Amino acid sequence: MLKIKQELLAGLATALDALSPGAGAKAAFESPKVAAHGDFAVTAAMQLAKPLKLNPRQVGESLRTALLEQPVYQQWVSDIDIAGPGFINIRLKPAAKQQIVKEVLEGGERFGMAPSNGQRLMVEFVSANPTGPLHVGHGRQAALGDAICSLYQTQGWDVHREFYYNDAGVQIGTLANSTQLRAKGFKPGDEQWPEAAYNGDYIQDIANDYLARKTVHSDDREFTASGDVDALDDIRLFAVAYLRHEQDLDLQAFAVKFDHYYLESSLYTSGKVDATVQKLREAGKTYEQDGALWLKSTDYGDDKDRVMRKGDGSYTYFVPDVAYHISKWERGFTKVINIQGTDHHGTIARVRAGLQAAGVGIPEGYPDYVLHTMVRVVKGGEEVKISKRAGSYVTLRDLIEWTSKDAVRFFLLSRKPDTEYTFDVDLAVQKNNDNPVYYVQYAHARICSVLAAWGGDPATLQEADLSALESPAAQALMLLLAKYPAMLADAARDFAPHDVTFYLRELAASYHSYYDAERILVDDEAVKLARLALVKATAQVLHNGLAVLGVSAPQKM
Repeated sequence: MLKIKQELLAGLATALDALSPGAGAKAAFESPKVAAHGDFAVTAAMQLAKPLKLNPRQVGESLRTALLEQPVYQQWVSDIDIAGPGFINIRLKPAAKQQIVKEVLEGGERFGMAPSNGQRLMVEFVSANPTGPLHVGHGRQAALGDAICSLYQTQGWDVHREFYYNDAGVQIGTLANSTQLRAKGFKPGDEQWPEAAYNGDYIQDIANDYLARKTVHSDDREFTASGDVDALDDIRLFAVAYLRHEQDLDLQAFAVKFDHYYLESSLYTSGKVDATVQKLREAGKTYEQDGALWLKSTDYGDDKDRVMRKGDGSYTYFVPDVAYHISKWERGFTKVINIQGTDHHGTIARVRAGLQAAGVGIPEGYPDYVLHTMVRVVKGGEEVKISKRAGSYVTLRDLIEWTSKDAVRFFLLSRKPDTEYTFDVDLAVQKNNDNPVYYVQYAHARICSVLAAWGGDPATLQEADLSALESPAAQALMLLLAKYPAMLADAARDFAPHDVTFYLRELAASYHSYYDAERILVDDEAVKLARLALVKATAQVLHNGLAVLGVSAPQKM
């Protein structure tokens, strides 16, 4: 059906060009607002009416006549109606819709995926300071980043996942001081305990292992504790390695893998920060004032110039960000997407300004940003705000342990990133249709159960005669299957994995309706095989869509 749709679209373009030269470039099909009106809608008649100085309905009639004269429309279209002021509704023959079943079964796990486009994309996400366990906000970011990576992979991009570790700065010093105090026997509430210290039980765990002179391993480092409570630098290195390992465990529990971990500290030790500042100075985009070095960021649309180097000689936090993004560009990533919390909104203009001012060939608008809000967690009807282990927030691992990896991923992806979200723990563990991830997974498992009851070789279904698939429920299901590739492309373009969750819920609902409307394992062999082919194709698309989200497609539930 996808090939048929492209042929019909080409025919529409030809007809539009005949009416108005150049109009064919904007040929497009839309989905009718009411499914009963048809399978494709065309609004071109109303767009062309004014330049052609004709009534929209007259243009629609002319376009309808031109389309019906084309062999491809005669072969695959049953009727074309004109509605309202000039809407054109196209109704496909059942045979056209039936083609999608073969296309899905032939494509298998590759169905919906575009060929390689030869372009490289980096998505930077999570990027948590190694000062504590990952919280549910990091979980939302991990789910978003991983799903956006998968979406772009379906569109042919060479995708690279990167985690940027903020391992330099005040927070790391606070971590070291907090651990040292715990190692010396102090605890939150003691007179000697600073207000800014980290209070979670995990700090005591780090201190205990440090005193026990343990060795900790993480993806990029290992460190053996000396046990010396006065060796603050040793404590800092051990605590960072310890929490790197803890965060690795969090990410493993969430089934998120990164290609590279990039350390903020390396930007300083490699000289990249100093080199970036030098580029900006040589470009004439800085000035000295009040003992500080400023960037002329207003030259690039920022609301005010920004301090780069403070009076004490230290750099403000956006300077290493600029150096980091120059590194991304130099590593060959022509497109970069950063997944960050909404509290990073203010950094966008200054980072982009710095990249433009550096004069290294980076295009305007680089990088792209996806900003997300935090997550509220409700359990037993009440909001959960803290975790004993973390001390001040709910951890990602808490949420996974209370529910499941699949539920956390699906739920956190089910809304637009910039909208507030409340995670209902009780809903996430329910095994009924109110739980969206259960509803979708159950549709897949239900199909697997039907195929198992049949007991035949699923590969033979590719050769099934599909002509029996003519009922309204079957046609609606096939039409929805055909929308999957375009949905993926749109979701990638818009950084919108929530569109995948909406689609999967709609597909599951369509399957459940079909299952209720028609018995699949009937006595008529030809009808049975046709219906089995349709549900097998449905299971494949459910599996493919869930894989994009990083959610499993169980065969039994």
